[in-house]
Amino acid sequence: MANDRLRALEDVEKEIALVLQSAGTIVLELSKEKANASLLDRQLNQFQTSINRVESELSGQIRYLTQVATGQPHEGSTYSARKDCQMALNRAEYARVKLGELGRTCEMMLDPQT
Repeated sequence: MANDRLRALEDVEKEIALVLQSAGTIVLELSKEKANASLLDRQLNQFQTSINRVESELSGQIRYLTQVATGQPHEGSTYSARKDCQMALNRAEYARVKLGELGRTCEMMLDPQT
């Protein structure tokens, strides 16, 4: 699962390189006195397609990270279960401390000689 996510990010990186390349070609072509319209159209289409892929993939990655960070269940993670277990242990320890305090208070009330 993690390897798939890393591969997807590598693909996004390659797609960003294509975006920059297309943008550079477009700027270069526009700087000419007589621009090649068909080349501009092809590069513009490539640019828009690549931008859409990058946006889509990064949005998916952000949704995944948001899901993981908020503790919602998702495939392959034990974070939520570990967090719930740790919270239960903290509550149990708090209850143990409070019961100990209550026990000492009751003993003091029953045995006022101390």
